[in-house]
Amino acid sequence: MTEPLKKYIIAIDQGTTSCRSILFDKNGNIIGTEQKEFKQILPENGWVEHDPIEILNTQTQTLKDLINNNHIDVKEIDSIGITNQRETTVLWNKRTGQPVYNAIVWQDNRTIDFCEKLKRKDLTELISTKTGLVIDSYFSSTKINWILENCDEAKKALKEENLLFGTIDTWLIWNLTQNHYTDVTNASRTQLFNINTLCWDEELLEIFNVPSKILPEVKECSDYFGEWNFNGINIPILGVAGDQQAALFGQNCFDAGMAKNTYGTGCFMLTNTGINAIKSENGLLTTIAWSIDGQVNYELEGSVFVAGAAVQWLRDSLKIIKESHETEKFAELSSSEDVVFVPAFSGLGAPYWNMNVKGGIFGLTRNSNIQDLCKATLQSLAFQTRDVIQSMEKDAGLSIKELAVDGGACANNFLMQFQADILNTEIIRPKIIESTAWGAALLAGLKSNFFVLNDIKSNRSVEKKFNPSMPPENRKNWIKKWEKAIEALIAMYDQH
Repeated sequence: MTEPLKKYIIAIDQGTTSCRSILFDKNGNIIGTEQKEFKQILPENGWVEHDPIEILNTQTQTLKDLINNNHIDVKEIDSIGITNQRETTVLWNKRTGQPVYNAIVWQDNRTIDFCEKLKRKDLTELISTKTGLVIDSYFSSTKINWILENCDEAKKALKEENLLFGTIDTWLIWNLTQNHYTDVTNASRTQLFNINTLCWDEELLEIFNVPSKILPEVKECSDYFGEWNFNGINIPILGVAGDQQAALFGQNCFDAGMAKNTYGTGCFMLTNTGINAIKSENGLLTTIAWSIDGQVNYELEGSVFVAGAAVQWLRDSLKIIKESHETEKFAELSSSEDVVFVPAFSGLGAPYWNMNVKGGIFGLTRNSNIQDLCKATLQSLAFQTRDVIQSMEKDAGLSIKELAVDGGACANNFLMQFQADILNTEIIRPKIIESTAWGAALLAGLKSNFFVLNDIKSNRSVEKKFNPSMPPENRKNWIKKWEKAIEALIAMYDQH
């Protein structure tokens, strides 16, 4: 009896607020999607945690539901690709399989004081040279240190040589396959991995007091990570990349100088710099974009901590909207030219890197309303993206003529038009806006030859283009207001 032809590929997309599993066919069509949100745990101001067991159960359930609800033969599934929220840190006991503490999320800033100590030790340049990253509570290194210093369960498991560390990709791979692996993109965001030598770095491990024996083995993005058994059938996991790198790949940004912006919980702007790791002089990060067949590509990245999360704040905390998409309608109704919102809920990311700043709303009058606040919230995503692009152009020595977009908020036409206007640049929205999941699927499919790279390059399909139409004087005025708002907040929370 002959084996059925491989027809499908699955992307696991483990995000900051939800777990998703997406079924693609060979042409990139989405055949089915399953999604479940999970709890955000906020023990103290600035602390953000997830329950790793809840993430595992939620993600696994979406995976099973995807297969069952689409009534497909498991033997027709070629492979699985994984993409994940980066930097989020899990430590667990390999004997019991239980986390020793909740996952500390990338947004969490409990390690600010430790970061300040490192800066006072003049370690900024050394860490930047080895990792391409700045000293900030954003990355995994200080989160691991905090758990090791503050959690008795972690100390006990470490003493017994049962402690393991992983970012969320590693946590999922370990539970699905029992292999302790990560890929180069996720490793490069831990601040413990040398992006030049492509190894865990002994000097960095000593700085952050992290034992090497708890670290996973690092593999390429398109590689064999093990197999997940579903109903007696083994499905190989062949692709892994952090969510932003997966989106860059999914947007066909294969060549140096190509850029994309993902509008998710945060906002992440990446430019492929090819085989060169360009050191930023303007507050950006240098990171591994991917590694395939021994070829490493690097990227420059600007991270905006709060993007879609600001819209969630309108919905969940202020309760002035019921659904995120309502912001488009309300923004269109606003006539305000004064309200500016800087959603620095977790400090300011690139290019400012100021952990102490908090959010602020400027320009309110007695007539300000829901429409104005929705408009200012959407505009804040575009302004923050502009700040990053300006730095990127200076570092890379190039002018970005077009910007590929993806993520949930890129479906918002008001935001996309304002983005084009404020950048004075064409915005390209692809038909497959699930670029992150698609990138993970492509990486897996390349390993199995389910996909061929040249075919992928020729199949980029555009859903809509947004061209700038704002008068130059208006653009100048909006930018001036935004810059003054940033200056005011930085001055307000200046620690010196």
